[in-house]
Amino acid sequence: MSEIVHVGMAEYKICASPQKITTLGLGSCLGVVLYDSAVKICGMAHIMMPDSAKISYKFNRMKFADTCLQDMYRDLLRGGARPAGLIAKLAGGACMFSQNPRLDILNIGKQNVEAVHKVLKEWRIPIVSEDVGNTYGRTIEFDTVTGELLIHAATIGDRVI
Repeated sequence: MSEIVHVGMAEYKICASPQKITTLGLGSCLGVVLYDSAVKICGMAHIMMPDSAKISYKFNRMKFADTCLQDMYRDLLRGGARPAGLIAKLAGGACMFSQNPRLDILNIGKQNVEAVHKVLKEWRIPIVSEDVGNTYGRTIEFDTVTGELLIHAATIGDRVI
């Protein structure tokens, strides 16, 4: 049985095969997995906010898409991941605070997804699958052996991407 690494809100962790890695309670928060299948190393981030530049009090870099992904990417490369070998899988980013998902100011989930898309596009890291948006929360678990991301949503059930 493999060890399961737990990622808390506003943090990221790195793990390698045969470990699994999980984060709970993704509502508007976004779970981001960066994975190098050749080296079997991955990082998972639990991102709360899209952009550190818009917040004056930044006591935790891991809250924000831009700064969290920078730090996680750096640590993945230090751990042996190859920039050209990385792929991404995303889950979460739901609209939890508004009855109208089109109200972007209240749709933090959508803003998180857009911010992560922007960073990954700049870094040329392909998003190979994602389960984002909608109005329900998710818990995710990534398997470094298979490269599969299990998504559990209480109202929807389980799926693998």
